[in-house]
Amino acid sequence: MSKHSEELSQSTRLSPSQLSASLSASLFSQTKDASQISQAFVGHHRAKEALDFGLSMKSIGFNVYAMGEHGTGRQTLIKQMLNEVAVKQPIPAEWCYINNFDESHMPTKLYVNPGDGKQLLSRMNKFIDELLDLFPEIFDNPGYQRQKAAIDREFNQKYDQAIATVEDIALKDNVVLYEENGEVGFSPLVDGKPLNDKEFANLAEPERVKFYQLLAELEVVLAEQLLELPLWKRHSSDQLRKLKYDTAGQSIKPYLTELEHEFASNEGVLKYLSKVKAHVVDAVLEILVTDDEDTATDKELRKLMVERFLPNLLVDREGVEGAPVIYEQNPTYQNLFGHVDFASFQGASYTSYRLIRPGALHKANGGYLLLDADKVLGQPAVWSRLKLALKTQQIAIENPYSEYGQNSGFTLQPEKIPLQVKVVLLGDAELYYTLQDYDQEFTELFRVLADFDRHLEKNDENLIAFGNLIRQRAYQHNYPKVSDEALLALAKYALRRGEHQHKISVNIVQVNDLLDEANYCWHKHGGNGELTAKHIDMALTAKNRRIGRLSETWLSEIKEQQVLISTEGECIGRVNGLTVLEIGDSVFGTPARITSTVYAGSQGVTDIEREVDLGKSIHSKGVLLLTGYLGHKYGQTFPVTISANIAIEQSYGHIDGDSASMAELCALISSITLLPIDQGLAITGSINQHGEVQSIGGVNEKIEGFFKLCQDKGLTGSQGVIIPKTNVINLMLSSDVIDAVDKGEFSIYAVESIDQALELLMHTKAGKINSTGRYPRKSIHALALDKLSAFADILNGEEE
Repeated sequence: MSKHSEELSQSTRLSPSQLSASLSASLFSQTKDASQISQAFVGHHRAKEALDFGLSMKSIGFNVYAMGEHGTGRQTLIKQMLNEVAVKQPIPAEWCYINNFDESHMPTKLYVNPGDGKQLLSRMNKFIDELLDLFPEIFDNPGYQRQKAAIDREFNQKYDQAIATVEDIALKDNVVLYEENGEVGFSPLVDGKPLNDKEFANLAEPERVKFYQLLAELEVVLAEQLLELPLWKRHSSDQLRKLKYDTAGQSIKPYLTELEHEFASNEGVLKYLSKVKAHVVDAVLEILVTDDEDTATDKELRKLMVERFLPNLLVDREGVEGAPVIYEQNPTYQNLFGHVDFASFQGASYTSYRLIRPGALHKANGGYLLLDADKVLGQPAVWSRLKLALKTQQIAIENPYSEYGQNSGFTLQPEKIPLQVKVVLLGDAELYYTLQDYDQEFTELFRVLADFDRHLEKNDENLIAFGNLIRQRAYQHNYPKVSDEALLALAKYALRRGEHQHKISVNIVQVNDLLDEANYCWHKHGGNGELTAKHIDMALTAKNRRIGRLSETWLSEIKEQQVLISTEGECIGRVNGLTVLEIGDSVFGTPARITSTVYAGSQGVTDIEREVDLGKSIHSKGVLLLTGYLGHKYGQTFPVTISANIAIEQSYGHIDGDSASMAELCALISSITLLPIDQGLAITGSINQHGEVQSIGGVNEKIEGFFKLCQDKGLTGSQGVIIPKTNVINLMLSSDVIDAVDKGEFSIYAVESIDQALELLMHTKAGKINSTGRYPRKSIHALALDKLSAFADILNGEEE
């Protein structure tokens, strides 16, 4: 290796201290005692300010969209803030549905003061029991019986007087009047005795004819006398009915008066009781006072009275402090807006106002409702009806699909209930911006964006808060005390998840999962003392083994030479690129052989992956940039004419991303210059048209993937990885890699330009152009320029 190459290697090689964040376990000794920690979240100051604003705004349309990734503590923070705000607010009203006595299919809403709903139900149940005790026995009292007898006597007197008049007329003609089985009849008298049928038949014909004539005359007289009998009967029935109604009304009145006194402060209940007063007597006389022999049982009678008079309390606020906070995990139409149940009786279905069921909007009315945006949008008709409810500030209980299908029978149309609720939607950024672009009503109704952070700055305040949060969870779940070293390991894990030495991932769920697994390891290995960093490492090792089958299979195929990757020697036009595979929970880095071939021609650089539809747009863009670099670097004095093919070997799936563009350019220049590339080095990074190296993702997994391969084949001390210098801040490597670097068994180089990468790979100076426009002899760029110039001459000669 030349002196220049040695100097470049030293200047670009990273020290072990640069491969991970600098942290001290002593920082976590400043955390509080676990039993005294009340903190439930860390960071998210911007989102907290937005929530403070959104929850305080009373105007319509200032609902909140909480934007962030799952596991960032978003829901926990929102629930905590909502509970703090809600407990200071007044308890909202309770709403009931009551029977609409005039139109039973349109139940009426009833407003009840907070906490009075159960009291009203209790008193109405007691009122129904009192009616059952009162009737029909109330009609057995002497006062009622005397008035009933007087009405009957008046009718009987009129009837008897009419019969007596007819009887006097009949006797004058020797005819007697008699009543039998409710029917009036006549019989002739002979010697003062009425004749029976046999004796009447023995009379002479003239006498019988005379009797028939008298009978016809008497029936006319009888009809005239009893002409007003139906009127008397109707008058008597009306009097009896009025007597019953008045008696029932007078008997019920004290109970209703008592109810009105108890709920004198609730105007809604008083209006309801006035409706009850107008219909209760009719119901009592219809249900409880019946002349049917097949009398219903007390239980059946009570059910009939309940179905008619007992309010249907939708949501009970008794014992509640402040406004409600509701999280609906399954926002189906019924769960959100409520529905009307149907019951079955003797094979037929029926419904009533008593079968109206509340939804989450009823429960959250007067408070706050949390919903998952993706679940709301995934339910038919829910999103449009939710927007309608928020705009009109009314809750309607209806069947959203009735207009699409045949009416199945009788249903209800409950009166709409006023709605006052603050909705908080939980969703990601993609969904938020999609709704903003395509739904104008969303912008009008959800005007407050609470944007939750993905990362926290790695400062002492946030790290101590992070430690407090972990120890709080351990205390709540009865885990052993978490040592400072264990907190340090968890903090490094959070930094690794955040892919940054100065930013902690706020996905606390992933850290909690690792803590839970470490607690399992603690129990499995004795369950004594503190939970230490050793248990964290054991949990991480076990987790990586569970999901590591794919990465182990890939390395095994390389070892068996099923996949061709070299970690030693040199080769022209071939370089080890680095890729990241993400399959479910398994995310691992693996090397991929990138090759290039070059020949005289004018087809340009061909991306084989793109040609066979395996390369996606970003990868294709990275390859096209190579043409821009070649033209800018070498085509200033002659046209660059070249035919080249670039491929990622043994790749059979779709490829995306431009992180292989630097490796592809190195392979291409190696093919042009015929300078071999060191196969002990792998490279990752993207470039622009000026040859500047740009950051890529998954740098930790890529480095560790190539390290495992080298470790498996045997570390030689000359192996390593070339990465963009801008990715150094993203390094949070495993202890195995750091130890190998510290021992000089493995190296990581950080480069800023393609020239540095070429010199490291080819152990040759890249060369700088001088004042005459030439590169130093035998430098990489000089060799490339000569080869491209020769290609141009070949093509120009062919044209001549």
